Amino acid sequence: MPLSYTGARPVPGRITVQGVNCVVQAPNPNLYSDPQSAAAQWVRDNPGDGRAAGIGPRIASQPAAKWFGGWSGDIGSAVGNHVAAAAAAGRVPVLVAYNIPARDCGQHSAGGAGSAAAYRDWIHAFANAIGTRETVVVLEPDALPQLDCLDAPGKATRLQLFRHAVAQFNERAPRTALYIDIGNSDWLEPAEAAARLADAGIASAEGFALNVSNYRTDGESNPYGIAVSEALRQRTGSGKPFVVDTSRNGAGPDGREWCDPPGRRIGVPPRVNAVGSQPAMTLWVKAPGEADGCAAAAGTFLPEMAYKMIHGY
Repeated sequence: MPLSYTGARPVPGRITVQGVNCVVQAPNPNLYSDPQSAAAQWVRDNPGDGRAAGIGPRIASQPAAKWFGGWSGDIGSAVGNHVAAAAAAGRVPVLVAYNIPARDCGQHSAGGAGSAAAYRDWIHAFANAIGTRETVVVLEPDALPQLDCLDAPGKATRLQLFRHAVAQFNERAPRTALYIDIGNSDWLEPAEAAARLADAGIASAEGFALNVSNYRTDGESNPYGIAVSEALRQRTGSGKPFVVDTSRNGAGPDGREWCDPPGRRIGVPPRVNAVGSQPAMTLWVKAPGEADGCAAAAGTFLPEMAYKMIHGY
């Protein structure tokens, strides 16, 4: 007699071997370019602007990450709709979770969830909305390097929230490649970066992210990432893959100026590298042309800035 099953469909859990996630060993190379991004909308709305011919193919058509925070409204709906649109296009979206309490130490991107409990609910809904669909998620840019702006109880709470977030993605979004942000090559020594990643639960994440919203060259970022991975190996017995934000690093940094410095340039386009490569991916986490908070409010798309980044003006 034929057998049937009407219960809930089982969801595969995360399986790791020597720190490598075997459920999502390597993302689909077809990353999602959001037609609703600020750059894409500007190009559509300004077809007669001479800058659109460059911004369209060089920036708006590239697969950049979408950031989610308190401005996103109902986070389950916001994430679910974005991931569904990417899945319908047969692509893998890159998402950024950016809502940690006391975010950015009260600087240009200040904000975040109002309490630890609110953040737990938020990240639970974020991961739950992804479900079994394939995604790449960068977790809380700058939050680990900025631990030093918190007192001892604040540091302990933040690390606990990281571990909680990692557990939520493992349980509720097992096909997500989760990368914990650890700043850039000019911030923490590799051993300190590895220590913070270990305390944040990196053992159960896919890997770590570098250079988000920064300008450090690949020549700096890639050796640094390898050094952090080796420091993790020495500390925990297992190294980790890393991804690098290349969206604005084509001309390198302007000293240590991070807030909308002039003369910067887009870097290599997003791509998924061969399995086992370091970095595992180059991503555009911070969309070129979006302000850091000095030229305009953080996240505001400025077409003139985008155009200049294409040419390095």
